[in-house]
Amino acid sequence: MKFFIASALVLSAFAAKAESLVKIDGSSTVFPVTEAVSEEFQAATKGATKVTVGVSGTGGGFKKFCRGETDIQNASRPITKEEMAACRTSKITYYELPIAFDAIAIVVNPKNDWVKEITAAELKTMWEPAAQGKIMTWKQVNAKWPDEKLTLFGASTDNGTFDYFTEAIVEKSKSSRGDYTASVDHNTRVTGVNGAKGGLGYIPYAYYLTNKDKLKLVGVVGGPKAPSKKAVLPTEKTVMTGEYHPLSRPIFIYVSHEAMAKPEVKKYVEFYLDKAAEMAKQVQYIPLPAAAYKTAKEHLTKKKTGTVFAGEAHVGLTIEQILKKEAAL
Repeated sequence: MKFFIASALVLSAFAAKAESLVKIDGSSTVFPVTEAVSEEFQAATKGATKVTVGVSGTGGGFKKFCRGETDIQNASRPITKEEMAACRTSKITYYELPIAFDAIAIVVNPKNDWVKEITAAELKTMWEPAAQGKIMTWKQVNAKWPDEKLTLFGASTDNGTFDYFTEAIVEKSKSSRGDYTASVDHNTRVTGVNGAKGGLGYIPYAYYLTNKDKLKLVGVVGGPKAPSKKAVLPTEKTVMTGEYHPLSRPIFIYVSHEAMAKPEVKKYVEFYLDKAAEMAKQVQYIPLPAAAYKTAKEHLTKKKTGTVFAGEAHVGLTIEQILKKEAAL
């Protein structure tokens, strides 16, 4: 009898330890930041809590999050109206926490010697649905460019990067030609562009920085709302000031209010906000001002759930504009 009681206690202890788990999924763009935070957290807590970080893309991750299958959602765009409705159906409420700023970099093959800059209008000509099966060479986009095959590499429809890029460039979310190489994994796009002389792709700026030897970065001349009429390269400064328009964007984590009742999730989220700026910079993303993380902590303390974006895309917002919106929640 003593043996069975002892065994039951051991099993109970193992079960309790196994339950100390934080489940995260979503954006491959946000993944490097969350992965870095998670490694630090597990080291700081000496493995007392296990953190799993999946990469289903922002759209794929929200499906799980709004079914209550995950505690935290990595997102490279705000939650949509459809996802908000799905969360309401499952009675999932959430905190929206901006954790860094990112830029979508336009990259070409290093052997491309004809393009140093590109306009938002030229990108639209390449990527809009009407281009499918028709715009197949660089010369068709700009008569000054060679009759080289245009090989495009972009995000999959589950990526928040896909949603943001199409909204910013095609001016309609999820509106894109379909005859391009799509991938959830940004590194697959890096490899693709590197292997095709006429290749062009869009990837998070941090992925460009870690693959500089394989890619050529192209400056972007933004649309009519861009503050600069000249080509602008993504840098920490041009993203912070809003000059790199319209391809600068905030990235987020969404935290289930219900999951915050679990001590391990609460502890992890608080740790994340304390470390976000440091970890974002470490993986070459752009940290937010200290006031942004302070506001996020206040939202948790005051239990201010919901989104400031009303389920709509907001392209080209500056950091100051984001802070004002979040402060008004």
